[in-house]
Amino acid sequence: MAPIAIGDVIPDGTLACFDDHDQLQHVSVHSLATGKKVILFGVPGAFTPTCSLNHVPGFIEKAEELKSKGVGEILLMSVNDPFVMKAWAKTYPENKHVKFLADGSANYTHALGLELDSTERGFGIRSRRFALLLDDLKVKVANIESGGEFTASSAEEILKTL
Repeated sequence: MAPIAIGDVIPDGTLACFDDHDQLQHVSVHSLATGKKVILFGVPGAFTPTCSLNHVPGFIEKAEELKSKGVGEILLMSVNDPFVMKAWAKTYPENKHVKFLADGSANYTHALGLELDSTERGFGIRSRRFALLLDDLKVKVANIESGGEFTASSAEEILKTL
């Protein structure tokens, strides 16, 4: 399957998260993104070095600036279960805007065509590192990394496009 690209409408899918009342929720991607400008970014795994030290903190630090440029939602997804994503989110007490979403079985990652097979490294199927800028479900920017790179999918790179 070809990766999601500029001009595509993102498929709907279900991701999991915990709400403000600590209740497990299953949310439709379309319900989060319809009618809004949204950043959906994906990382290979919770608690991994580049993801935890650079990628996620960049979006948390730049969230207010992104919102000031019309971004309605900043969605983080990873192929981890919702309990891991909840624990990971708690390591960023300053976060007010990035939603941590779980794609535990990589179903949505597969629907986007953004799987990363890390089986040989013992990690199984993960998500490629990426950042999509969506406008009412349509992909306006698709910054998709190759291999273990972290160059195109940062908050700074998305800001350049707004």
